[in-house]
Amino acid sequence: MVNNKVIISGVSTTNLKVLTSEEMVSLFQKMHSGDTFARNDLISGNLKLVLSILRKINNKNESLDDLFQVGCIGLVKAIDNFDLAHGVKFSTYAVPMILGEIKRYLRDNNSIRVSRSTRDLAYKALKLKEEHFMETGLELSTEEIAEKLGVNSYEIVFAIESLKSPVSMSEPIYNDGGDTIYLYDQLEDKKQTGSEVEKRLVTNDAVEALSDREKYILNERYIIGKTQMEIANEMLISQAQVSRLEKNAIKQLKKTLR
Repeated sequence: MVNNKVIISGVSTTNLKVLTSEEMVSLFQKMHSGDTFARNDLISGNLKLVLSILRKINNKNESLDDLFQVGCIGLVKAIDNFDLAHGVKFSTYAVPMILGEIKRYLRDNNSIRVSRSTRDLAYKALKLKEEHFMETGLELSTEEIAEKLGVNSYEIVFAIESLKSPVSMSEPIYNDGGDTIYLYDQLEDKKQTGSEVEKRLVTNDAVEALSDREKYILNERYIIGKTQMEIANEMLISQAQVSRLEKNAIKQLKKTLR
């Protein structure tokens, strides 16, 4: 990459066309009708989206050409899975998939470093989102946050995603002063002995004894990985209530499984 340009098969990306919203909609409609040329046009018309993401990633140990190709894999996946019925801009949908593909590649090859400006934007977005919810009880959409901060919606998605880091299997996910629960405790072991299967059945029975709200919270917290605040917003209750229900559920599980 030289002077913000990338040469792909002898073609400079500075000469690539950027699609309008109307053109995007038309091409997706054609692609879903079986037009393979429309799919190719969507890919070439969104390559600059990949470039915009790469510019925000500070990683001098990796070839930008390699990262660009990896980002294009995420772009293709986003195009193949995007549905106009989502009601969001394609860039908003595509950025997490492109970034996820790049982060997986870097996770296997090196560590990812995100610029300070991107992290600052993420903190501003999260703060704005929380303040608005505290004042109105309503969630701000990505587009609304972007408008208030004067940036594109995909920049908000990218910034927030950049805060998420790879998690170790030995990461403690809960400790109430007694036994610590680690992430690997939540993972399925494909090689189970008979006694382990029995333990799993007992555990399942213990979980089934919990209330629907308690089961939902444990699943969202330790399987999906959501925060207590996110779950509170979904359930329309306070974070303190979520915390209480979570602690009660874990206490009940421990009592049952002893």
